[in-house]
Amino acid sequence: MKTWFKSTAGLMLAATLVLSGCGTKPAPQEAANGGSKPAETSAGASKKGEKFNIGMVTDIGGVNDKSFNQSAWEGLNEVKKETGANVKYQQSKSDADFIPHLNSYVKDNYNLTWGIGFLMGDAIKTVATQNPKSNFAIIDNVVEAPNVESVTFAEQEGSYLTGVVAGLMTKTNNVGFVGGLEIPVVKRFEVGFKAGVAAVNPNAKVNIIYAAAFDKPDLGKAAAATMFNDGADIIFHAAGATGNGVFNEAKDRVKAGKKVWVIGVDKDQSLEFGDEVTLTSMVKRVDQAVKRVTMDVIDGKFQGGKNVVLGLKDDGVGLPETSKKNVPADVLKKVDEYKEKIVKGEIKVPEK
Repeated sequence: MKTWFKSTAGLMLAATLVLSGCGTKPAPQEAANGGSKPAETSAGASKKGEKFNIGMVTDIGGVNDKSFNQSAWEGLNEVKKETGANVKYQQSKSDADFIPHLNSYVKDNYNLTWGIGFLMGDAIKTVATQNPKSNFAIIDNVVEAPNVESVTFAEQEGSYLTGVVAGLMTKTNNVGFVGGLEIPVVKRFEVGFKAGVAAVNPNAKVNIIYAAAFDKPDLGKAAAATMFNDGADIIFHAAGATGNGVFNEAKDRVKAGKKVWVIGVDKDQSLEFGDEVTLTSMVKRVDQAVKRVTMDVIDGKFQGGKNVVLGLKDDGVGLPETSKKNVPADVLKKVDEYKEKIVKGEIKVPEK
């Protein structure tokens, strides 16, 4: 059983979502706003999604967070490419933007409106309740409403595997975790990571810092500097764009001749920050989850009132194939062993 995602992971996840039902740069905003002509097939026939309008509201991390907002946007752009659907995002600068952005899509009769991130929960609940004939979906939170489909992930399971990597590879017995806001979804990352480290290296110290923001790279850089100065040689972050600062600090140290590592989150962040500082990443297939639910709307199969939870058994979370570049084969073998135990239920990873 391989730990990293194979090329079929997206298909497996799609199948899971139907049954139950960690890239590239975002497309330019003008192309995403539905202002272009409907896509056509090579024969000139219109694609099935050309009459569908899909909206997405980011949380305060923004669509270029190199994390889950960006992954969600990439999923919508896959839908646009394949079906001709018009897709658009609105970026939130604060939580005060959530409801106005959501309502703007409702006003324009969009077929589906996405709220990306735990912080969007209350706003989605409010707007969905006020507009029972509109369809909504949310990532990383559960909203109990008949017109909302919720998608959450077992982040603790994938984070446990990153903890196994960190625990086996630290040379200082000192590792760190940088979180954004201290909310349930981020706590699952933290708790899973600590459990994985403890399982393979009970002597390792795990430092925890919450930066209290998802959009402040300078705070992430400062947190990383504190941990590296304290002797940590590996830091796992779950902090959205704040985590970009963790990578920046690691890059500065590597350039100065000190070997430190960062474990990325949500996307395969080695593609953005490079193999010289990215040990591995805890990938959440937000892109495929967004794509699957959106395709259900286009196909007339939307399931409001549902909550889909994706974990290791669904390939909803896990380590990317690029882990092979920096993680030794014997460590990946151990990771596979722990993954199998989690999938079989032999290990129950704590959530909080």
